Amino acid sequence: MVKVLVLYDEEPDPQQYEAHAEVCRRVPGGTFRHGKVFGSPFGDPTHRYLAEWEFPDEDAFKAATRSEEFAATGTDARERGLPRPNVQFVALD
Repeated sequence: MVKVLVLYDEEPDPQQYEAHAEVCRRVPGGTFRHGKVFGSPFGDPTHRYLAEWEFPDEDAFKAATRSEEFAATGTDARERGLPRPNVQFVALD
């Protein structure tokens, strides 16, 4: 399994983000989720919002990242003025 973790230091506008999430859900081969970070084990959380895609394997991930739909997510986020996130790719066994 491959996950794309999108971590925001600040919480985006809820209406703008839900509209952006609709664009993200069009990316083929994956499942998209998002939500507010509400805590951490010690003090305030480092990030305030999280989004993720989950792909069954590396081939599905690679195909998705080459798609027009995946490219459209970055354009959409920029055009909506969403906060710039920290993005990580994670391979899980």
